[in-house]
Amino acid sequence: MTMINRMAGQSALRKLLATFIACLVTLPAAADTLIFGGTRGVGLETARLLVEQGEAVTVMVRSTSDVSGLNEIDGVETVVGDAMEPESMATAFASREFNRAVSTLSGKPEEGFAVDSVGKINAIEAAKAAGVEHFVLVSSIGVGDSAGALPPPALKALAAVLAEKAKAEDYLVQSGVGFTVIRPGALTRKPANGNGILSEDASLGGIISRAEVARLVVESINNAEAQGKIYSAIEQK
Repeated sequence: MTMINRMAGQSALRKLLATFIACLVTLPAAADTLIFGGTRGVGLETARLLVEQGEAVTVMVRSTSDVSGLNEIDGVETVVGDAMEPESMATAFASREFNRAVSTLSGKPEEGFAVDSVGKINAIEAAKAAGVEHFVLVSSIGVGDSAGALPPPALKALAAVLAEKAKAEDYLVQSGVGFTVIRPGALTRKPANGNGILSEDASLGGIISRAEVARLVVESINNAEAQGKIYSAIEQK
């Protein structure tokens, strides 16, 4: 090979390398999933499954949250915030680029159920402002047109929390954000068994494990056809 040929080859290589570097610089930041309610239950298992699939996951936690479960998941990130404080929700979404969000927020009798409406609505508002493309909301059978799926005693006992969850569902549907609502039946602590299903039949009732709900959340968030749908989630017998 002559000196001229070698110089031409080196010049072409430099141009190729420069083009490659320019492409890297202009690539958008990696998209992430932000989870609310991810320190326990369905939210924690959802974070675990997404990370196992190699996806980037951030969980918003309160300063007082027990994060021992999250510490067992290699690769999950956390951002401190409070669902009841709109400013901190905006800060959470500003921590990096997110195109998906999941809320499994749920109140406790001793703390009240405001987080089931106000907290979730704050998350939805912040998600919309951040340009999130898909918001998966975990709600409950008994909300809205699924009220008939619960026995009357259960419906009466859960009336307060179901009313708050309904406010969040309605807000999400009208928000303009791409959404999926998943309404689980009675939750159990059993391991995943692959029997969980999603159905648009609002009359269905039953039980389902938290692990199965998490599996269905992950399937929905990765499925464009699930957008705009409200599902009941139960386990087939």
